Amino acid sequence: MSSPTSATPPAKADTALRFPLATLGQVRREVARQLGLVRHAKLLFLFALVLLGLGAYAGVLVPQLMGQIVDLVIGHTQRSLWPIGAGLISAAIAGAVMSACGFYLVARLSERVIANLRQDMVGTALGLPTHRVEDAGTGDLVSRSTDDVAELSAAVTETVPTLSTALFTVIATVIALFALDWQFLIIPVIVAPVYYFAARLYLAKAPKRYADERAAMAERARRVLEAIRGRATVRAFSMEDRMHIDVGNASWGVVRKGISARTTMLGLNAWMLGAEFLMLAIALSVGYHLVSTDALTVGAVTGAVLMIIRLRGPLNTFMRVLDVVQSGYASLARVVGVVTDPPMPVPDSSVDAPRGRVELRDVSFSYGGAWAVRNIDITIDPGETVAIVGASGAGKTTVAALVAGLRVPDAGEVLVDGHPVSSLSDRERIARLAMVSQEVHVFSGTLRQDMTLAKPDATDAELHSALDRVHARPWFDRLAQGLDTVVGAQGIQLDPVAAQQLALARILLLDPAVVIMDEATAEAGSAGAGALEDAADKVTRDRSALVVAHRLDQASRADNILVMDSGRVVEQGTHDQLLARGGIYHRLWSAWTAGRQGIDNVGHGAAVAEEVGDKNLPTKVTS
Repeated sequence: MSSPTSATPPAKADTALRFPLATLGQVRREVARQLGLVRHAKLLFLFALVLLGLGAYAGVLVPQLMGQIVDLVIGHTQRSLWPIGAGLISAAIAGAVMSACGFYLVARLSERVIANLRQDMVGTALGLPTHRVEDAGTGDLVSRSTDDVAELSAAVTETVPTLSTALFTVIATVIALFALDWQFLIIPVIVAPVYYFAARLYLAKAPKRYADERAAMAERARRVLEAIRGRATVRAFSMEDRMHIDVGNASWGVVRKGISARTTMLGLNAWMLGAEFLMLAIALSVGYHLVSTDALTVGAVTGAVLMIIRLRGPLNTFMRVLDVVQSGYASLARVVGVVTDPPMPVPDSSVDAPRGRVELRDVSFSYGGAWAVRNIDITIDPGETVAIVGASGAGKTTVAALVAGLRVPDAGEVLVDGHPVSSLSDRERIARLAMVSQEVHVFSGTLRQDMTLAKPDATDAELHSALDRVHARPWFDRLAQGLDTVVGAQGIQLDPVAAQQLALARILLLDPAVVIMDEATAEAGSAGAGALEDAADKVTRDRSALVVAHRLDQASRADNILVMDSGRVVEQGTHDQLLARGGIYHRLWSAWTAGRQGIDNVGHGAAVAEEVGDKNLPTKVTS
């Protein structure tokens, strides 16, 4: 046996367990790969660039034509107004149409890439070892697949077409100014460094602040999910105030990080105002000089100044969307961080046929604080049922998660058929292990589709047999379309007992060597307890089983009972042996049987009251 674990569990840094952030190179490679997956992506992108470029050029023609109108008014030209006006209207319409078409193509292409990226992220997450997702925290993955994808989609839709148009407008304007007179190039030469310096200052702080904001959102999602999923425990231990405080602190964390991120934009705005003043001042000075020296007409200078005024819009847009770009990039880095290093499938380890032997050898595990379980030694022989009982927080569910491979021990080994659970391939693990918890999921689709997830080639006769064995016939016979009835979020909502029976039926179809039941009958209540517990007995029959027992009468039928307290196994034996010992299990059993007798007596009194009409006895009992 290995040496006892230390009194203090190893520290676990949450940031080390979370999914990583992708580097710039990884983001660039992943985006290029995703573009390659979209049909005709390069051609569509080039066509969009051409449209945006032509739209920008048409936009530059508008102020030039307006300058010609000025020359016409003051008598510097003899041209007719109508051709100039027609050209002005045509340029405005052409610019708007081509820019809109370019917008559409870029947005459509971007949304396809985002959709494929989200699909890859979810697929990668589903392929990760379960303990990897659990260690990172489901809130982190949920936040990346919801908040970050939504932020990325909004950022791309808002910025990619805008940035493209702004870039082409700037280029077209600079070319047009140079065509008028080279001296106008003084403006971009002087002003460009100001914008560049402002952007550098902004980018030096913004990325980290936006990444921190996204991480704070993930923490908020984790806290909310914990509160929802653990609502029964929260209510049982009157932890509502504490959970409200935790969720509130996480929410305020998002607010503080968001304010910090947006504050960087205030400094950028100050630099932009200074750059705008400088640009207009230089433009007016150069224009005055060119008119006074008869180098250009008043109309030509007016057109140039109008172009420069119009240039303020794209430049300001470019600078201001840096705020959205940084937020979107932070989200993109988080999304790509999940898919950038996809896990290699665990190869088959050539283990023998499933036998169902489970061993926990001196296993200890911590969630980062105190030990959740410590120095646990458990052996489950093939075909044996082992039940775990104990108070809430004793470590029962943690042991079940370790056996199922949802967690990896900090010390010791968890072996199934002599092999560590983490070394088994998906095929080998599925053939050996299956877990049913208190909270089960009914997948959206037909009942047949839901059940055949466990056995894709199952016949209707096998599906009916599985439902019969878990006593699901009463509610199944009421389904008008039988196995073709749509259930789940998009169909009929099954009550907790029916959903649990469906989960047990899937286990029968899967036929694993080891089944882990973590309070799988806790939702039965008084009415459905007998049928659901009998169904659970049929599932555990002739296979190895680890049962976290919610009801002690279920534990009493196990081959071996483990009593846990404060993360340790403090008693072990059969039901009769533990009763004879007179320890913790004896006290639990005495309290359990006394409670059951009280309920039975009250129920009997209610039946008598209903029969004889005694108004002094209760006629309805809620258990």
